Amino acid sequence: MKITILAGSPKGETSVTMQYVNYIIKKFPGHEYATFHVAQRIKTIEKDEKAFSEIIDSVRTSDAVLWAFPLYYLVVHSGLKRFIELIGERGAEDAFAGKYAASLSTSIHFYDQTAHAYVRGISEDLGMRYAGYHSPEMHDLILEKERKRLLGFAGDFLATVEKKLPVSRFFSPLSAVPTKYVPARPTAGVDPGDKKIVVLTDATDGQTNLLGMVERFCGSFTTKPVVVNLNDIDIAGGCLGCIRCGWDNTCAYTGKDGFVDFYRETIIPADILVIAGAIKDRYLSSRFKLFFDRSFFMTHIPVMEGKQVAFLVSGPLSQATPLSEALRGYFETQGASIVDFVSDETAGSAQLDGLITGLAGRLVWAADAQYIRSMTFLGFAGRKIFRDDVWGRLRFPFVSDYRYYKKHGLLAFPQKTDKKFRMVNIFLTLLAHIRPIREKIYGQMIKHEMVKPIIRAVEKY
Repeated sequence: MKITILAGSPKGETSVTMQYVNYIIKKFPGHEYATFHVAQRIKTIEKDEKAFSEIIDSVRTSDAVLWAFPLYYLVVHSGLKRFIELIGERGAEDAFAGKYAASLSTSIHFYDQTAHAYVRGISEDLGMRYAGYHSPEMHDLILEKERKRLLGFAGDFLATVEKKLPVSRFFSPLSAVPTKYVPARPTAGVDPGDKKIVVLTDATDGQTNLLGMVERFCGSFTTKPVVVNLNDIDIAGGCLGCIRCGWDNTCAYTGKDGFVDFYRETIIPADILVIAGAIKDRYLSSRFKLFFDRSFFMTHIPVMEGKQVAFLVSGPLSQATPLSEALRGYFETQGASIVDFVSDETAGSAQLDGLITGLAGRLVWAADAQYIRSMTFLGFAGRKIFRDDVWGRLRFPFVSDYRYYKKHGLLAFPQKTDKKFRMVNIFLTLLAHIRPIREKIYGQMIKHEMVKPIIRAVEKY
C-alpha cells in the first residue's frame, strides 16, 4: 500500500512528530511511504504550482493519508492550516475523496482533542474515511508501553486500509449561513470611558457579513475602538518552533517583521479584545492561526489575564464546536473573561444588530466592574497542565515561564499549600478504619459536614 504523510511541523525532519512517523515506517516496512513537509515548505507550496501538484498527485495515487503534526495553540500549525485551505482554493478535493485518513500528533496533551477533531472534520469534509488517531505526549516514544501503543495504532490503521473496512462519520457537513447581514446605524452609543478596545479581524472586501458585524460593533460606541486587520500586519512567517523565546520571550523574528511590536503595543495593553473572523475549514482563517502561533513568543505566560474577550464570527459557529472549544480553552487558560460569541446564524439583521450592540454594552460593563468569569474545566485543566510541565520537564528551556509562574504563585501544588486538609484527611482516614465510626461518618455526618463551611460563609458574608 502507499501512504502519503502530510507533515505539519515547521521543523521538518527534526521535529518530534517525525520521529514517531519514522518509527512506524521502521516497524512496518512493507509499504510505500511518501512524506511531504507541508508546514515547513508552505511558502514554496503557495507560490510553486508544481510543488503543490506533486503533493496532490501523491495523495491521488495513495491508499491512505496520515496527517502528522505537533500541536500549535490547540490546533495544527498555521502552515498546515494554509495547506488545507489551498486544497479547496485550487479545487483539489477530489484527490482526497475515498482515501483513508488518520491523524498523529505530539504535544503535552494541551487541547490535543480539539486538534484531532479539526483534522477529522477536515478529512470527512474532503470525503475521506477517517480511521483513527494517536495522540502521545511528546516524550512517550522513550517508553516501551507507549511504543507498543503507537504500533497498535499503526497496525490498526494499516489493517483497516488494507481490508477496506467501513468507518463511521462523526461530523456532519457544515451548512452555509443563508442570511445576508445589513447592519442598521446604532441609535445610542456605549461610552467605553478609559477602556482600550481592540477589534482584531482579517475581513476582506468580499466578506460583507463580517465587515458589517465589525461596522455595527464599532458604531455602538461613542468613541470608535481600535480596529486592526491582520492582513495589514507585517508578518514574515509562521512560528518556527525554535523556542528561542523560552529564555526571555525574545522571538527569532525580532527586528525582521512587525508582529512582536504590534502584539506588545496593541494586543497586550487592551482592556477589551474582540476577535472578528469568518469560519474557514472548520476554524478561522490561516491568517488568524498565524496570529495565535506567533503570539507564542510570550510562551505560556498568561498575557490575556484580566481582559474582557468576545468573538464576532461569520459562519456556522454552532456546527463548529471544536472551534469554539479551542477559543474558549485558549482564553480561559490565559485568564481572560469570555463575555460571549455572536455569529451571523441569526434569523435576521435586526436580531444580529441587537446582539452586537448588546455585546458592546456587556463588555464595557464587565470591564468597569472588573468582573472575570469563573474558569470552567477548559481553563482550569489547561492551567494545571502548564503548571506541572513548567515546574517539571519544561522548566528548561522555558525559563521565562518558570520565573513568571514562581513569582505569581502559579506553581501552587495542593500537596504543598493545603497542609491543613492533608492533616484532616490523614486523621479522618485513620478514624474511618474503625467500623462504628466509619458507619456514623458515612451514614449520618458526611452530608451535613460537607456543607457546614459553605453555610458559615453565607451567614458571615
